Amino acid sequence: MNNPERIIQSWHENAAAWTTAVQEDKIASRKLVTNSAIVEAVLRQDVHKVLDAGCGEGWLCRELAAQGIDVTGIDVSDALIETATRMGGGTFLTLGYEAFAQNPKLAGSGYNGIVFNFSLLDADIVRVLLAARKALVPGGCVVIQTVHPFTACGDAPYEDGWREEHFTAFGALFPTPMPWYFRTMGTWLSELSEAGFVLDKLEEPLHPETGRPASLILVGR
Repeated sequence: MNNPERIIQSWHENAAAWTTAVQEDKIASRKLVTNSAIVEAVLRQDVHKVLDAGCGEGWLCRELAAQGIDVTGIDVSDALIETATRMGGGTFLTLGYEAFAQNPKLAGSGYNGIVFNFSLLDADIVRVLLAARKALVPGGCVVIQTVHPFTACGDAPYEDGWREEHFTAFGALFPTPMPWYFRTMGTWLSELSEAGFVLDKLEEPLHPETGRPASLILVGR
């Protein structure tokens, strides 16, 4: 099984654990910084119809819907989409990135904002971003939040490559490790450009306790 297939498998097998972690605020950086950071970043774009691509159990869709935004969420995990649908706040579809890249219309159309919140984990994201462009109306934007390269690099070399998340901070909650592709700051910017987006905003939300970047937010148009 290759790494992209393992990513999908991990979302299927970790769906219940992920839902618990999000709904019980078990991820400190999300509770302290990154949840509010992505909500505020999206709201600053003055959008009215948003696609949350890789929506998980739908928390961001619910937050945006509460602000009057028409939201659709897509995710590859049936279990996560079932949870999101049950909790409401938007329209939810089981749809993976491969199918989305091949036919963006499957996710709907007319969006003036598309959000990827910690959900671009594969090595090949340009195809997904190209599909996002096709699903956007003229003047629309893409808002990406990801782990900050300077912080996430750790002691490993600062170069693009596959990493492995074992969720050790959560004990036995997550049953399956997940591969993810690390990108340098330069690679994030070049791939955004390769997909035809112009960088409109770059934000680096800081963790209030460590003073280090908790995430990287890119807004492209």
